[in-house]
Amino acid sequence: MEYRHDDLLQLSGIQHFAFCRRQWALIHIEKLWADNYQTADGALMHDKAHDPELNESRGDLCIMRGVNVSSARLGISGQCDVVEFMRGEDGISLSGKEGLWKPYPVEYKRGESKTNDCDMLQLCAQAMCLEEMLCCSIPEGALYYGQPRRRQRFTSVFIRLHAFPPDRKSEYRPPGSSAHGRWPPG
Repeated sequence: MEYRHDDLLQLSGIQHFAFCRRQWALIHIEKLWADNYQTADGALMHDKAHDPELNESRGDLCIMRGVNVSSARLGISGQCDVVEFMRGEDGISLSGKEGLWKPYPVEYKRGESKTNDCDMLQLCAQAMCLEEMLCCSIPEGALYYGQPRRRQRFTSVFIRLHAFPPDRKSEYRPPGSSAHGRWPPG
């Protein structure tokens, strides 16, 4: 099943829903949002992560910021904070670049690593969108946490088995989105 562009859910909503269903409803249904110090600080970090003017290349590394992604199959769309492309023997072609490049999504978070899977779910959804759009596999990605200023690397196998176990798949489709079916499909 494929979804129309107007029916796509926001990718960031996956993290919000998994973290707190009330928070998700306030942000994505009621459209209520009030900044505080933590959200304003996080917005500043994301402004840099999403700034396409800050794209850069360093040898065998090409860094793209604010990469729009979507999946008609999954029914989601959004923006990756950063996608790093590493030159290698396998990967995809990039416009204006020689060779093959392996995509590596990096999701930025202001605070510390959480005890639940909400951030990992968002990273996994980004990787799945990129895989569909670029027709490639994405074996790993990372979450960057601003408090310890460190990355946590995750392999896609770990993410998918841990974040989307078969007995929990339907939990991550928000109420009112039943027209989309089960999340993720399968």
